[in-house]
Amino acid sequence: MTAFDYDLFVIGGGSGGVRSARLAASMGKKVAIAEEFRFGGTCVIRGCVPKKLYVYASQFPEHFEDAAGFGWTVGESSFDWKALVAAKEKEITRLEGLYRKGLDNAAATILATRAVLVGPNTVRLTATGEEVTAERILIAVGGHPTPHPDLPGHELCITSNEAFDLPEMPKSIVISGGGYIAVEFANIFHGLGVETTLIYRGKQILSRFDQDMRHGVQSAMIAKGIRILCEDIITNVAEAADGCRTVTTKAGETLHVDQVMLALGRAPNTGSLGLETVGVQTNERGAIIVDEYSRTNVSGIFALGDVTDRVQLTPVAIHEAMCFIETEFRGNPVSPDHDLIATAVFSQPEIGTVGLSEEEAAKKFDDLEIYRAEFRPMKATLSGRQEKIIMKLVVNAADRKVVGAHILGHEAGEMAQLLGISLKAGVTKDDFDRTMAVHPTASEELVTMYQPSYRVRNGQRI
Repeated sequence: MTAFDYDLFVIGGGSGGVRSARLAASMGKKVAIAEEFRFGGTCVIRGCVPKKLYVYASQFPEHFEDAAGFGWTVGESSFDWKALVAAKEKEITRLEGLYRKGLDNAAATILATRAVLVGPNTVRLTATGEEVTAERILIAVGGHPTPHPDLPGHELCITSNEAFDLPEMPKSIVISGGGYIAVEFANIFHGLGVETTLIYRGKQILSRFDQDMRHGVQSAMIAKGIRILCEDIITNVAEAADGCRTVTTKAGETLHVDQVMLALGRAPNTGSLGLETVGVQTNERGAIIVDEYSRTNVSGIFALGDVTDRVQLTPVAIHEAMCFIETEFRGNPVSPDHDLIATAVFSQPEIGTVGLSEEEAAKKFDDLEIYRAEFRPMKATLSGRQEKIIMKLVVNAADRKVVGAHILGHEAGEMAQLLGISLKAGVTKDDFDRTMAVHPTASEELVTMYQPSYRVRNGQRI
């Protein structure tokens, strides 16, 4: 038998890598994990967690406005950007400490360095030049915002990485992109009082979501005062004499703003990892190709999370890590289930969704029943806010199975998590119909839509 320095060597200290290292070490395996920056990865350090904290911060102006309808008088308010940044930093530092503590308690070796592949079972630690061996090497290095070197002035722009730590809050910003990151940051900055413009090349934002959700959130954002320019792109960014940015678009728009943010997708962190040295296969985007058990084409090398370009969500990376441990160290082959993943867009209002959109379902099933409700939430009756909630169920008429559920409204993400369990269990519309409503709640609408709003047969709405 070949003697290795480690049973498992993990490259990358994000959610998937840390979970893999901690679980393997807790089983008594000799484990090392290398991270060159901070533990927690994109999600904890510069993604989901700080994003949600900033979403909360940006919602307070509307809360203050709504209070008057309920008899409250709210005095003069002000916002301190630097205080928010400091509070965010304190929280992610706390979370990073928990990640490290979990690894320490499990007796994993923590290496503060970049690690690159130099052989099928060998990595080099760049901080020292030392080479170590491992029976299994797991790559979990995540992704990064897609660079756009072909855009003149791209070096004057920021990405989501920098947006959380700007030294000063901008008075105005242009955000390029129409995906969930662009939409969430547009709402965050607008809520904090920043004059916000969103530019997107498509006809409507959030291209992969149900049409009702896309239209509903775009209309709500415009009503709030966010300027959205669709079917347009940025062609040039220049530094103005006052230090601001002058943005030129293909459609002929010229905007003078403090900041320009590019949110045009993410790419896997596979550069300079030594993949080509050992022959690990990647796809056209540079993502590592794996099978259903997170195995690469090279024996003993595995990959999971965003670097594999499967589903770019933190819970997915964590689930893939747990399946990897079950398969490789517990002798119980388990492949990740990527079907029916509930997700949320923390726009304002939120989107919570699971399963097929109406458009996707119409391509898969001959006959659909669509149940749709649009209404003002109870809170809006006194606050005077005109924002609407949209709830939608997509049902395969042949067997009454609910194949998609979509919500636009306050706390939609919380509802989507519970709907995810239901759809995963194969719930039918009849199950919804015989479920008692919780009153008064917005979610009760999900179980009181007894008649379809319309049907879709052979792709045609009737």
